[in-house]
Amino acid sequence: MSPQRLAGLPAGRRGKYAVLLLWLALLVAAGPLAVKLGEVQDNSTLGALPAGAESSRAVERAETAFPGSRHPLAIAVYVRDTGLTPADRARVEADRAAFAAYADGGAVSPPVAAADGRALLLSLPVSLDDEQRADAVGALKDRLADGAPPGLRTALTGEAAAEHDVFDAFSGMDGALLLATALTVALLLLVTYRSPVLWLIPLVAVAVANQLAGAVVYLLARHAGLAVDFQSQTILTVLVFGVGVDYALLLIARYREELRRHTDRHAAMAVALRRSAGAVCASAATVAIGLLCLLAADLPATRGLGPVGAVGIAAALLAMTTLLPAVLVLCGRWLFWPFVPRYTPGADTRDRAADHGVWRRIAGLVAGRPRAVWLGTAAALAALTLGIGNLGLGLPDDESFTTEVGSVAGQRLIAAHYPGGEAAPAEILAAAGTADRVVAAARAVPGVAEVGAPERSADGRWVRVPAVLAGAPDSDAARDTVTRLRAAVHAVPDARALVGGRTATLLDEERTVNRDNRVVIPLVLAVVLVILVLLLRSLVAPLLLMASVVLSYAAAMGAAGLVLDALGHPRLFVGVPLQAFLFLVALGVDYTIFLMTRAREEVARIGHRPGVLRALTVTGGVITSAGVVLAATFGALLVLPLVPSVQMGVIVALGILLDTLLVRSLLIPALALDLGTRTWWPGRLARRSPQPVAAEPALART
Repeated sequence: MSPQRLAGLPAGRRGKYAVLLLWLALLVAAGPLAVKLGEVQDNSTLGALPAGAESSRAVERAETAFPGSRHPLAIAVYVRDTGLTPADRARVEADRAAFAAYADGGAVSPPVAAADGRALLLSLPVSLDDEQRADAVGALKDRLADGAPPGLRTALTGEAAAEHDVFDAFSGMDGALLLATALTVALLLLVTYRSPVLWLIPLVAVAVANQLAGAVVYLLARHAGLAVDFQSQTILTVLVFGVGVDYALLLIARYREELRRHTDRHAAMAVALRRSAGAVCASAATVAIGLLCLLAADLPATRGLGPVGAVGIAAALLAMTTLLPAVLVLCGRWLFWPFVPRYTPGADTRDRAADHGVWRRIAGLVAGRPRAVWLGTAAALAALTLGIGNLGLGLPDDESFTTEVGSVAGQRLIAAHYPGGEAAPAEILAAAGTADRVVAAARAVPGVAEVGAPERSADGRWVRVPAVLAGAPDSDAARDTVTRLRAAVHAVPDARALVGGRTATLLDEERTVNRDNRVVIPLVLAVVLVILVLLLRSLVAPLLLMASVVLSYAAAMGAAGLVLDALGHPRLFVGVPLQAFLFLVALGVDYTIFLMTRAREEVARIGHRPGVLRALTVTGGVITSAGVVLAATFGALLVLPLVPSVQMGVIVALGILLDTLLVRSLLIPALALDLGTRTWWPGRLARRSPQPVAAEPALART
């Protein structure tokens, strides 16, 4: 059965009841599973690297040679600006004794004093078990906050505390994001339809799609090993709501149009589904396949986002092409009250563009001087790209949250009183027989502040050597030092040395992301281009669309540079540019797909110039509404307290608005008019130009 025939089932007089019963059964089964999605979240992939990265190999060797070395550290910081007092030191010793109950193995390091006499550090490994670690870190924070001598500042930092702060910050955020997204979509639908009832239908349908997507992702995570973290779960919600409402807007607009041509609403919906199914399925395929391109990424967090997002797109497509039309047909025309579309005899011969006054005028503007319009629009987008200069790559640890958290405060206290890398030294693992030479090589590296004594493994084969860096662990200077340190210890014969630690992980992460950018970006562009060629049966139009999307992405990054700089978050998390590129290419091209598939339909009927203008006129309102809704749903990411989420929300929201308001409305139609029928080369539309039919005289004169 063809997709169009399959999509027509919800419009049937009996088919709609079968579809509704099927969805009711799906919802009953999916609901209990969707609420369990948090149970299969594995956030360890957020900071994980490929197994081949040197820092990953260092971790693996350390786990084998030094059991227990994987345990994340919690670091308690004590600072008195005027110098530590005997009472302060007594408090530190009391805390050390109390902390032993929470340390894995009961081991708490002796206090490490700062050279200025104003600070002390205590560090302890905590449990690998997520629940036990969370309880331990919470107890440590409570102990530090309770009864400290007046004037003594305390904070808990280290990997364990930072992880705890992330989950504290996101506690309850899933519900907040869902509520913010739903309210935003509801408001925009209410404004779009100006109906007290109609806006509820797509909102309910997309909420059901979200439940289905959550259930499928849960099952895949539980039984097929799909990696899910809070980042991918967040994006799943945003994608389902944003894309689902886009499809709903397109379908409802086409259904409203057909209701004026058919007395029977079932026939109207059947025609609306047949005529919109191609564009909606192509849009969903573009986004889903684009997301699956992330499987080619090496960074686990990026790779895991692809299948999760693709499931969300599939659920949105299924709900919007089956559940939504079935409910619309079941309820009838009254849903559109007070602007109910009535059957109008002769609607097929009426100028449809007459109902779109604003977009008819925009089409007239584009038709008047198409070359000037596309050149001016391209120049404006190019000018926006200059804002990219405000952006930097590499988000410092102490800028990862939108609010102050304890682990960040602790990092700053350590940085003020200790060498920059004291809290997160590099770790050298080498063959035991080369320990002295490795230590000597490390001490000779510029940027290494201190090299500790080698620790020999139980089997005597390996040594572990801590190296404190002069720069902060997440600084460019520290990364450069690790690069030099690796070169120095790798050069020691027979050492088989590996350098790990926080800075080494950040360095490897940066290199992995650069590799992913080089592989995934061309792959996404190639996949989207192939889909557009198959859909439009042309080479010229798809190439134009791809060029416009790339320009739109660059302009979005520039505009985001201005906004993020004003917000105080201009340094991007390393994974943001690639993910934003994917979303803007895959989602941004949606609107040109909606425009150009309608243009192709109209061009085949009435000729190139009037066909392009009519497509712009009749799709302008609904596509703009869809773009605003999608931008607003990504804008809901700004409620999250993590800076990478804010950065993603700003970039994608601005990019979608630029694509909707400038690229799809002005640049693409003006280019199509300027090129003429060559737009469709080498397809059949480039070889013939049908005469305009008499039914559409007004737009032909535009």
